[in-house]
Amino acid sequence: MSKKFVASYSGGKDSVLAIYRAIKQGHEPIALIITYNTTRNRSYFHGIPEDVLNSVSKSLDIPIWLIKTSGEEYAQNFEKTLIKAKELGAEMCIFGDIDIEGHREWCTARCENTGLSAFFPLWGEERKKLVYEFIETGFLATITALDTSRMSEDFIGNNLTIETVELIESQGVDICGENGEYHTFVHDGPMFNKKVEFSFGKIFKEEKYIYLPILP
Repeated sequence: MSKKFVASYSGGKDSVLAIYRAIKQGHEPIALIITYNTTRNRSYFHGIPEDVLNSVSKSLDIPIWLIKTSGEEYAQNFEKTLIKAKELGAEMCIFGDIDIEGHREWCTARCENTGLSAFFPLWGEERKKLVYEFIETGFLATITALDTSRMSEDFIGNNLTIETVELIESQGVDICGENGEYHTFVHDGPMFNKKVEFSFGKIFKEEKYIYLPILP
């Protein structure tokens, strides 16, 4: 049965694949929600600025709601947005988590507190299978952040191709990056009406992480 939903959108491959699957199953998106760091003026974790998120929204033809929040009020403000979604008819929230139980528990708790159901379209599936599905479906993603203590910084800026993920796996790194080994930004694919327009800034390092900034 078709349900209206909001989705926890990060800009990365797993959240995009989860949203794509939900739509293919006949569910209807009300909005994509993304937490936004008010200190850095970028989304949490994937570092996407508001102007680029607006471009994503236009290309997908789906509203993107920014949850502008500090770290201290993160869960509270996430729940406020879920309440807003429910008032507009949403029945569930989509998440792109695969197999980390602590993430599932956090997401499920937010939904239980606001009267929505939590739906995990990718849950429990083989990580490698999901990465290949994402690529072979036709999505285009670029590696924009990585943990240099766990993988080579040479991967920064690489598009996520079969060749790239095979090389990642051959070096003993989790092919999916589920534990934060790397993050991606998805900017084209079957859900997009056109490629998202953006540019990259100058690569920089911060402690053990290296970043390729996403710019309007």
